[in-house]
Amino acid sequence: MVKAKYQDVLELGESLEIADGSVSEENGVLKVKGTAKTQYEKNLLWDKIKAIGGDNPQDIKADIRVADDSVYHRHTVKSGETLGKIAKHYYGDPMKYKQIFSANTDILKNPDLIHPGQELIIPNL
Repeated sequence: MVKAKYQDVLELGESLEIADGSVSEENGVLKVKGTAKTQYEKNLLWDKIKAIGGDNPQDIKADIRVADDSVYHRHTVKSGETLGKIAKHYYGDPMKYKQIFSANTDILKNPDLIHPGQELIIPNL
């Protein structure tokens, strides 16, 4: 029953390709383990858990680790994106595009010129 309640979390974990994932149910508590690629993906999972179970859910215990904590995320540029749009997506603030640009000066020479397919580091702030 608890597993069904958190099915959206499990599906998100699959779509994010969470490594070493395991799910079990014990005494009405869903136990979820796994390793997300980045902190951003871990946050997505926790946001989904909280959306379903509230800020302090008692019916799920999640042990989600992060494989690469040197970055917040790695983002592949899509057509029509700008650094400002990307910054707004990850940080909620388009002006943080400067931090993204600074973290990617090895491939970016101008913050106004990004191209689809480029993989950008989204730095920890």
